[in-house]
Amino acid sequence: MKMILLRKFRVLILMVFLIACSMHIMIDLLPKLERHGNSGCSCSHTPSEEPQSWGKQGWPNKHTLRILQDFSNEPSSNVSSHSLERIPATGDKTQALRRLEHYGQRGDKKRQFIQDATLAKSIPVKGSRLSALYEHPLYKRSLPPLTNEDTLFNVNTDIRFDPKAAEDQEWNTEGNVDEFSPTGELTADSYPNWLRFHIGINRYELYSRHNPVIDALLKDLVTQRITSVGETVGVVKLTLSLLHIADKPCSLCPCRQTREQETPPDFFYFSDFERHNAEIAAFHLDRILDFRRVPPVAGRLVNMTKEIRDVTRDKKLWRTFFISPANNVCFYGECSYYCSTEHALCGKPDQIEGSLAAFLPDLALAKRKTWRNPWRRSYHKRKKAEWEVDPDYCEEVKQTPPYDSGTRLLDIMDMTVFDFLMGNMDRHHYETFEKFGNETFIIHLDNGRGFGKHSHDEMSILVPLTQCCRVRKSTHLRLQLLAKEEYKLSTLMAESLVRDRLSPILIQPHLKAMDRRLRQVSASYLF
Repeated sequence: MKMILLRKFRVLILMVFLIACSMHIMIDLLPKLERHGNSGCSCSHTPSEEPQSWGKQGWPNKHTLRILQDFSNEPSSNVSSHSLERIPATGDKTQALRRLEHYGQRGDKKRQFIQDATLAKSIPVKGSRLSALYEHPLYKRSLPPLTNEDTLFNVNTDIRFDPKAAEDQEWNTEGNVDEFSPTGELTADSYPNWLRFHIGINRYELYSRHNPVIDALLKDLVTQRITSVGETVGVVKLTLSLLHIADKPCSLCPCRQTREQETPPDFFYFSDFERHNAEIAAFHLDRILDFRRVPPVAGRLVNMTKEIRDVTRDKKLWRTFFISPANNVCFYGECSYYCSTEHALCGKPDQIEGSLAAFLPDLALAKRKTWRNPWRRSYHKRKKAEWEVDPDYCEEVKQTPPYDSGTRLLDIMDMTVFDFLMGNMDRHHYETFEKFGNETFIIHLDNGRGFGKHSHDEMSILVPLTQCCRVRKSTHLRLQLLAKEEYKLSTLMAESLVRDRLSPILIQPHLKAMDRRLRQVSASYLF
């Protein structure tokens, strides 16, 4: 009798389990079945900058919410990144962003944007094409008046900017370090360039179009003496934090490949090398596209003996230095990938190229929020991400905060264009400044895996554009402008990059590839 009861109990448990599994499968399939009749994507509309409510009636499934909401398990992320972001009600911040999106756009709204007179006009270009580009009306639109809520730092408050705030506490610098405070008697013009860069960050941009501080900061990155060196904690690649005379850290991405080397065809995107020239070129491309969302980056020739080995107090880093059989100074550091004797960085004999990127404000002063890219790849050798198998994936994204309102989805489209022009497939997360909530721009960080292949255009990077069929009107107009002969993107990039100390940054095939990809971008959302 007991055996019969035990068997009945086991059968009952099995039935409950099967019913629960069936219900979960039905719940997951229901949204897809509801959308089956509307799987097409109509792109007959024109690109728009209007902040819209993308979401339709209904709510995405829990699995989608878990994937798309902001989160990060990385040690470098803020604690606040683990919580879900609440969508603020429509208010002053939304109105301010809408004013920005439409500022300077006057005239007949019924006029087709493709026939915009500013693009149709043929402008004779004399001298610098880059200067002519920045004189174009599309690059002269002003921001709305900034309030205290729109600036990252209010220079009239009692916030004190300590240059040691971003310094690793394990490094003990010698001597006293001066503290710079916006509330003191000094004028803003007397602040260090890195501080003036930080003060200029606002809701809409990292820096203004013609801010002279950026060029001065680029010069500082190249010329100032390196006073201390250490590895960045918790990274999967070799990155060094360098302290300059101004006692503000920046990151060094050393040279691993020559300009002519392409990513091997058998390499996965997540095992590709980080390229120092890609970081430099990304900063210049971001400026030409008028996004201004990449922190300043400059190329520098570093003496590995005098400027790294002799000044570091990091014993682990110091122990990785050695002399190669070719009598070159080499080191490999400590990280998850490519940090071994077989993948060491070697100078000629002790000189090595690298890209130096200015740090953003310390997290203690300006918290940043880490978000998972909705079109993040699987980072697996066999598995595919959901967006790769579901053609209606964008419909789920549009119903998920913060992509269901405001301009965040359009920011993702901007980032998609940026990545495709570079050929960057490694965009797993992005960051925003926490102070500005959801009504702000996306910071374009970590661009070292761009410009790996000039002979191949990775069309899967454009999937967000082809699935969502959305793009900013201003972005579209600038792309149309950069496709014209007098404002050719490759020519502008070559002129901009020649100013860097490590010029040439990109070889000609990479420049031509950007022109080719630019034409494909427009075709992706205007088919």
